[in-house]
Amino acid sequence: MGLLNVIRNLRLRQGLPIREIERRTGLSRNTIKKYLKAGTIEPKFTTPERPSKLDPFAEKLAGWLKTNAGRPRKERQTLKKMHADLAALGFTGSYNRVAAFARFWHEQRLVSQQTTGRGTFVPLAFGPGEAFQFDWSEDWAIIAGKQTKLQVAHTKLSHSRAFTVRAYMLQTHEMLFDALTQAFTDAGVDLNKPMITTCGSGMTAAVVLFGARLTGKSDVALYDGSWSEWGLDKDTPKAQGAA
Repeated sequence: MGLLNVIRNLRLRQGLPIREIERRTGLSRNTIKKYLKAGTIEPKFTTPERPSKLDPFAEKLAGWLKTNAGRPRKERQTLKKMHADLAALGFTGSYNRVAAFARFWHEQRLVSQQTTGRGTFVPLAFGPGEAFQFDWSEDWAIIAGKQTKLQVAHTKLSHSRAFTVRAYMLQTHEMLFDALTQAFTDAGVDLNKPMITTCGSGMTAAVVLFGARLTGKSDVALYDGSWSEWGLDKDTPKAQGAA
C-alpha cells in the first residue's frame, strides 16, 4: 500500500492520533499533517515500454494464429509447436512470451468480432424484410357459449413491427403453414404465382424465401445477385423516377 494511503488509513479509518502515526511510520508530525491536508492521491508511475524479443516475429506469429483458427480443431498446431518453429527462425525468447501473445491475440479477435462466442450475436434492429418472428400462445375465448382454449399464432415483421394474429383449435404443423400463408396474403403476396425473392445483396431475400417454403410453396427462387448485380449491369432495364 502507498505511503499516503497508509497515513490516511491510520488517521481516518483507525482514528489513531498523529503521535501514534509518527511512531509507526517514522515520519515527522509536520510531514504527516502535510499529507493529510494535501488532498492528493498516491502518484502512479507508468511502466516504460521495452522492446520484446518477440517483436521481430510478431507479424509471422499473428499470421500463424489466424491460419490456425480457421483449421479444424484436430488439425490445429499447439503453441509449443509454434514456439519451436519460431526458435528455428532465431527467436530466443521463452514459451511464456509466445503464450501471452496468443492470449492477447485471441482477446482482440473476439473484440473485433463483437462476440463472446463463435461470432454470433443477437441484433437489436433489423432492415426492411430482413427478418420476421413467429410464435404462438394459448388463450381462452367464449365460442357458442362455451369457454374454449385456443392456440394463437403470431407473425411479426421485425422492422415495422406489423403483425398478424390468427387463432386455431389445435397446435399442429398445419397451424404453422396456414399462419405463414395468411401473413403473405395480408402483405399482398399472391402465392398462386411463381415467386422470385430479391433485395440489395441477396441475403435478406433468403429470409423471405425461407418463409415461403415453409408455407409449402415450391415455385420460389432466389436471385442471389439482387440489385448489387442488376444495378451494375448497364444492359439491364431499370425504372427511374419517383418511388
